[in-house]
Amino acid sequence: MKKARPVRITVVKKTFNDDFVDEYTEGVRWRPKGCCHDFEIGQEFISDGHMPEGFSDWAWADIHKYVMTLARGGNMIGVRPGTFITCCTDGFRPVFYKLERIEEGE
Repeated sequence: MKKARPVRITVVKKTFNDDFVDEYTEGVRWRPKGCCHDFEIGQEFISDGHMPEGFSDWAWADIHKYVMTLARGGNMIGVRPGTFITCCTDGFRPVFYKLERIEEGE
């Protein structure tokens, strides 16, 4: 079996969909306020196939399959080989990540 390569995870964008919050959180106790507070734009993590220390459990569950695909040498259709852009599934305040396979010698 091919040895897994490390994957760099970079936070590239944070958004907040206040229109969704206004429309879909009526009558609830908790309402999201502002972008995700777990990450900062430009923050980087390195995964060796496991969740990096300090990474969000929720976001890891969302992006893990893409990290593992890149780590095992796979690529996604329609994007530069060894890279992928993805996001967490929080529709109110999604965070977008750039994933990059780190090749030997980098």
